[in-house]
Amino acid sequence: MKIIYRSAMLLGIFLPTCGAAGVRAQTAEATGKIEFMARITPTAARPEPVRQFTFYILTKSYAEIAKEEEARDMLPSRGEFIDAQKISPELKTWLKDHEIMDLTEPDIDRKISPDDIIHVPEFLTAYQHSNSGGVTRGLPKAKYTDAEKEKDPEKYEKHKQEYFTSLKKFVQANPATVAGIELELDAVNPQRKWVKLQSAHRKRVLRLAPEVAQDKYLAGKADTDLDGRGSVSGLPAGKYWISTLNLDANAGDTRLAWDVPMTVQAGQTTRMQLTNLNATDATDMHAATP
Repeated sequence: MKIIYRSAMLLGIFLPTCGAAGVRAQTAEATGKIEFMARITPTAARPEPVRQFTFYILTKSYAEIAKEEEARDMLPSRGEFIDAQKISPELKTWLKDHEIMDLTEPDIDRKISPDDIIHVPEFLTAYQHSNSGGVTRGLPKAKYTDAEKEKDPEKYEKHKQEYFTSLKKFVQANPATVAGIELELDAVNPQRKWVKLQSAHRKRVLRLAPEVAQDKYLAGKADTDLDGRGSVSGLPAGKYWISTLNLDANAGDTRLAWDVPMTVQAGQTTRMQLTNLNATDATDMHAATP
């Protein structure tokens, strides 16, 4: 054995003598460690540690991951959505031109002109119903009928135009009669469907983004202790993000989420303080969710 060892020395070959401990030491030198402490400062209160909360170390920003998932599950544009609705072409054009989606929004009656009432079938029907029952005095009455349209189309068009002309003059002279028209537009209002579509889209992104983050970009995770401290070791050198994914931590009246970039150096410990200053206000995030 001594002869073999001496021969190896003469040839410049060093035989390993450290075993598993030596391998671990080499691995530790090639990787780094993250230590962090998370604290939230509620309004007019002292900082509180974020206790027993899971933080994720990602190789990509969670915000970017969520954006990518949102892009994959692309919503139709407002114009495309309006085109898909079962409403008249005139109403579709009106909605696009006025950049309005909610036909029950405040003061919608002020945005509907007498010409709109005449030319948009849904507005005409809503106005007629809103002023039916003899409540509105002097309201013009239509003389044209479907039977007349079949029997005498020319006479039908003449009576129709006469009605529209007199109705337009009446609306111009009595603008208050347009008030309340929104109550009759609920059945054709695209806003409810638009909100429902956006909400379903948002829920899909909120469900898928955390799954993708953990399946493709998770480098490690740690639960904080009672002091709000956590650590993850064995990380190859590189850039990481410490994230709460789609969850938020709270203390008092404050709810925060983190997606903070940090760089790990081989053989070194990177320390991070997670506070209100480098967090996102989760209350605003939830308020923005459709």
